[in-house]
Amino acid sequence: MARGEAHESVVDRVFRVLGAFDVPGEELGLANIAVRAALPKPTAHRLASALVSLGALEKRDDGRYVLGLRLLELAALAPRVYELRTIAMPYMEDLHAVTRQHVMLAVREGDRAVMVERLSARGSGAVLYHVGGSMPLHSTGVGRVLLAHAPRDLQEEILARTLVLEPERTPLPARELRAALAVIRRDNLAVVHRTFTNEFLDTMSSVAAPIRAAGGEVVAALSVITWAHEVAAGELRAALLTVARAISRQLVAGAHPRT
Repeated sequence: MARGEAHESVVDRVFRVLGAFDVPGEELGLANIAVRAALPKPTAHRLASALVSLGALEKRDDGRYVLGLRLLELAALAPRVYELRTIAMPYMEDLHAVTRQHVMLAVREGDRAVMVERLSARGSGAVLYHVGGSMPLHSTGVGRVLLAHAPRDLQEEILARTLVLEPERTPLPARELRAALAVIRRDNLAVVHRTFTNEFLDTMSSVAAPIRAAGGEVVAALSVITWAHEVAAGELRAALLTVARAISRQLVAGAHPRT
């Protein structure tokens, strides 16, 4: 049996089947699911069929599988995400309208940042990550804000790794990241510039700020992402900080968003 299947619970194997899908809208055949989940094909088929009956997977006419809407329904009810999104969304819409740039909201899950909401701007460049997708803490604006306020042992664990910026494949020295995290804690703001190859060889800037709960704990990060030639990062600072503080106040108060 693969990967010690006999010692795993059904739940472990179910999550391996669901974890086989790692790209938005991805369709997988049973053989692909079995390989990615490291399960025998009969086991993968049995689990996939059960997940289809529960709405966690959907089966296409050609026999391929996709993630089901039931997962989205359940994820949207997670307290940590539901309250945050409910409170933050009106403010994010205001920030999006004022800046006309991408606006992103993320939380930390272990050693990754997870995007829980995004408002996209037409013509402002492609964002590498999707809602529900995870991002490395070391290379994104929201990730660095969350890392700067993460437990010290997690910071040291990540700083000890060989860090690379993707997709540029540029090494990131630990001393450079450590200095950046100190600046974020001092300024309450992260500014990350990433250079991508396009017709202009342009730089994309992410400006991010923390969102705090009662007691000052950082529970999320909010960012605006733009091409540097369109909007200077400094021009976004005041608006972003104002909105992040407003969301934090509402979160602490447990209030509902403005109407």
